[in-house]
Amino acid sequence: MKYPLTIAAIALAALMPPAEAAALRESGDPLASARWSEMQKAFLAGAPVLFDPRVKVIAPSTAENPMQVPVTVDATALPGVVEVVVFADFNPIIQVLRFFPESAPAFLGFRVKLQQSTPVRAAARTADGVWHVGGTWVNTVGGGCTAPSAAGGSKEWQQRLNEVSGRQWSEGPNAGRVRLRIVHPMDTGLVAGTPAFFLEEINFADAAGQRLMRVQTYEPVSENPVFTLNRGVADGALEASGRDNNGNAFKTRIAQ
Repeated sequence: MKYPLTIAAIALAALMPPAEAAALRESGDPLASARWSEMQKAFLAGAPVLFDPRVKVIAPSTAENPMQVPVTVDATALPGVVEVVVFADFNPIIQVLRFFPESAPAFLGFRVKLQQSTPVRAAARTADGVWHVGGTWVNTVGGGCTAPSAAGGSKEWQQRLNEVSGRQWSEGPNAGRVRLRIVHPMDTGLVAGTPAFFLEEINFADAAGQRLMRVQTYEPVSENPVFTLNRGVADGALEASGRDNNGNAFKTRIAQ
C-alpha cells in the first residue's frame, strides 16, 4: 500500500497551494500524541492515511469548560468525502461522532466533553478509501466526561427530553447554514449510578426527503447538543429526525 499512496500524495500535492502541500504527509503525527498508533489501529486500521491540512478541526487551544468544548470540522476543501470520524485521543470514551455528508458539504459544528487535555481529530474518508486526517490540541482542566450533567439534575428534563429548536439562514453571509439544538442529558455512563444515555443518530433531509447528512453520535457529545451544518444553497424547509440509545425518537421541521 505504501508505494501507491506515495504516488497519490505526490499527485495531491501538485494540486495544492505550496503551504498546504508542505503539510501533507503519510507518517509522523503532527500533533505528537503518544496514542496516535492506537488511534490509527482503532479507527483507520488497514486503510491508507494522509495527514491533510484540508481537513480542519477548529477548537479553542484552551477550553475553560471541559463539558462544553466547541468544535467545528471543515473538510469542504477535500473532494469526495463520504465519511468523517471525530475522536479525542485521551478521552475515556474516545469516539465522539461520525457523520456522512450525502448531499450536504463535509462541515459540522458541535460541542464535546473532554476529560483532559487531548488532541481532537477528524479523519475524512474519500471515495478511494484514503483517510485524510486533521486535528488540533485542546488544553483543559479536565473532568468533562465524569462530571454529572446539569440536565440530569433538573426536574424538567424528562418532560422536555428530545425537545428540538432550530434556525435556518436563507440570506446574508450565513445563507444555507442550519443550527439545531436538542434537549438531552447525553450521560456518558461514567458517573456512579447514572447509566449511559445518549443520542445515537440524527438525520437531516430537505423538504423532498432527500437526505443531506447522517450523524452518529456517542457519549462524549455535550449535553443539550447543538449541531451546525451547511446545506450549501438553502432551498425550502429542513427536516431533522433521530433517536437515542433508549429508543426515544424525535422529528422536527425547520422552516426556511
